[in-house]
Amino acid sequence: MNGSTRRRVTLTGSVVGAVLVALDGTVLTVAQPALQDDLGASLAQVQWTSTGYLIAVASLLVFAGRLGDRYGHARLFGYGTLGFAAASAGIGFVPDIRWVIGLRVLQGVCGALLQPATLGMLRAAYAADSLGMPIALRTSAIGVAAAAGPLVGGALTAQLGWRSVFFLGVLPAVVIAVFVLAVRDDVRERPDDVPAGDRAATPEPRAVGLDPGGALLLAVALGCLVAALAGLPGNGWTAGTTLFAAGAGVAATGFVAHERRTADPLLSPALLVSPAVAPALAILLTASAALFGTLFTATYFLQDVLGLDPFGTALRMLPAALCMVLAAPLTPVLLRRCGSRATTAGGMLLLAAGVFGFGRLDTSAPQLAITACAFAMGTGFGTVMVAATESLVRRADLGAAGVAGGLQQTAMNVGPTLGVATATTLLASGADFVASMGVTLTVLAALLLITCAAAVQLPAIAAQRVTRARTRAP
Repeated sequence: MNGSTRRRVTLTGSVVGAVLVALDGTVLTVAQPALQDDLGASLAQVQWTSTGYLIAVASLLVFAGRLGDRYGHARLFGYGTLGFAAASAGIGFVPDIRWVIGLRVLQGVCGALLQPATLGMLRAAYAADSLGMPIALRTSAIGVAAAAGPLVGGALTAQLGWRSVFFLGVLPAVVIAVFVLAVRDDVRERPDDVPAGDRAATPEPRAVGLDPGGALLLAVALGCLVAALAGLPGNGWTAGTTLFAAGAGVAATGFVAHERRTADPLLSPALLVSPAVAPALAILLTASAALFGTLFTATYFLQDVLGLDPFGTALRMLPAALCMVLAAPLTPVLLRRCGSRATTAGGMLLLAAGVFGFGRLDTSAPQLAITACAFAMGTGFGTVMVAATESLVRRADLGAAGVAGGLQQTAMNVGPTLGVATATTLLASGADFVASMGVTLTVLAALLLITCAAAVQLPAIAAQRVTRARTRAP
């Protein structure tokens, strides 16, 4: 298969895989009330259909990325996508909420296999300085899925019942998985920026160990962290959430100690010492936490304070999703002209302005002010997501592209949970919702500004031009 066809199939697989995961989460949220009524489930059981999935996926993403680096990203993507589709179809037939929870956990495991691979495949198929637009298209597709999910899920649930939403992505998932598995290259893919005449002479990278001990410790740390954060909005700091938080700290300490001793650490020093990796991860984590914490707060403000119904609330915040979709493909142009540093910093500042501005709204807030804040948040977040992801994945060695993708996906899964937990805690600290909202969103905006300083570690335009020149040199 020629490189052009492989790139098209890879890009299609990456986009479809990312859309399936994003769409699954949004349509489920709409279908949960009907699911609860039909199966006679408790509210806690219904919450575990989301929490169980999130714990499974967040705890396994980095190890799944290492599996992709070892055995091939296309292979992991194909198997993960087929498993995701099978679990989705199974949920559509189950008679009991316990089966739904179990299959959602299985979906999380399969989602962990496919999500890092969507970025690892792109890194293997595209030259390093051509990653911006594929990542942007993937980001735009996620934005479309996030915006369309509630509408599609609501329509399907109303007309065909809650089970229909789980059949929505089964056929596309099977088709794209078969295509990707049929055209995948050798186990360890070679980058397209290696000249064709030199590929035969390029030595195969050493097959690194899987580090199961490190993977287990990291999984426990992340799983406990997500469980603690997911429990905060409904229960606050109970004995359970405190125990989970303590478990996360102990496991994280053990993970650091283990990684220093093992010969093949899950997080290699070569990846961690890259000046772009830690700043990009911090930026992605903070940006996603601030956005979703603000959206969570905005939902209660628009419905409980302004008296809008759920549909009216969705319409008010729709510009955020639309602007994210539109900003993503424009970001590669900014990256070429301004560099990662200026582009990421600009996106963070715009996102912070939108978050801070929403915190200044009150009962007399006009539609124009709400739209302006949503515009700033969507445009800023779309820019940050593409720019920081490009910096992270581009600077990872090909042999660590899956781990880099796993780290990116971990930040994007943990960030929203962290943002909602932070917003819930701060909102509960005051009696007046509008005043508490102002404090909450001011804190989130301040965190964005503090993290924005990390963008100075990302490459400036001059450094990126030097990198491209070296890449293209014979």
